[in-house]
Amino acid sequence: MRAVIVAAAVAFLISLFGTPIAIRVFSALKAGQPIRSIGPQTHLGKRGTPTMGGVAFIIATVFAYVAGHVALTTLPDRQIAQERPTMTALVLLGLFVFCGAVGFLDDFLKVRKRNSDGLSAKGKLLGQLLVGTGFGVAALYFPSTNGETVASERISFIRDVSWLDVGKVGAVMVFVFVIMAMSNGVNLTDGLDGLATGASILVLGAYSLIGFWQYRHWCGDNDYRLTNQLTEQHCYQVRDPLEIALIAAAAAAACVGFLWWNTNPARIFMGDTGALGLGGLIGGLAVATRTTLLSVIIGGLFVIITMSVVIQIISFKTTGKRVFRMSPLQHHFELAGWSEVNIVVRFWIIAGICAAIGLGLFYSDHLAVMG
Repeated sequence: MRAVIVAAAVAFLISLFGTPIAIRVFSALKAGQPIRSIGPQTHLGKRGTPTMGGVAFIIATVFAYVAGHVALTTLPDRQIAQERPTMTALVLLGLFVFCGAVGFLDDFLKVRKRNSDGLSAKGKLLGQLLVGTGFGVAALYFPSTNGETVASERISFIRDVSWLDVGKVGAVMVFVFVIMAMSNGVNLTDGLDGLATGASILVLGAYSLIGFWQYRHWCGDNDYRLTNQLTEQHCYQVRDPLEIALIAAAAAAACVGFLWWNTNPARIFMGDTGALGLGGLIGGLAVATRTTLLSVIIGGLFVIITMSVVIQIISFKTTGKRVFRMSPLQHHFELAGWSEVNIVVRFWIIAGICAAIGLGLFYSDHLAVMG
């Protein structure tokens, strides 16, 4: 627990005090956010606000991970087994950094062209596909000494579902789909000051709790299993759960520090750099904790907003009519007259409810198994 707290504290401080530096740097480079003319007119006043702020909390998380591992050197022998970086950490942080890099390229092109056209949709999806495939292979084909891999060949809900075995190739495909779906979901949620940041904090916080709970009831901890006379049904078959908890907590805390500057009126935007990076990390956490399908509930706000876009496109192409005034969903409420702050806070409440329901389902499974 000490390592998780240290990582979170370091991430928060670096992000809180590092984001103003990013604001000054990106302002000096004239890396202002272009605003689409077809969007809500209230957004035109945001033109020129520095973007690519996701760089700040991605860097903060990576440094915090290192700090957390320094803290591990003072922990009991049972925990020092995870002192060195693991494949789990490489996959999760790799997704965070490289999905963020795809977003950074998109942001860079927008700033350079001075319009909202960055990477093409195909180019962005191709970048996500390559990153997802690369780390999906690493997650499935590089087991630890006890044979455990970061991802599973079975599709999971709260644990692996035994009859949903898709094999390694199928599991890589599922991995890629989860990463692409979640990264685009967070990206669509971004657009109002602090909305995606606050929602991500709640989801990452939930995954930090899940990771730590799995660590305390871990099948890889032989002392725990033997002492409590537990079978594999009574513990969690995941790889490196303490790493999962540490990274999720660090990323959540880094987003809290960033939110200080990103809340309305935002001094900086996370851009696609932050949105794609956060989505990639959250998708990786879902797969690593064996909660792939549960992530649809935990990240429910991202799913709802993504579905609003899908519904809008299908409706317009099939009937020529729009279901919403504008999509994604947050802009519909803007055009309906809701203030930006009201939308953000209410959507945060929805995100919190979704995360709480997901945690409740996760814990109820543990009670059912132990009962």
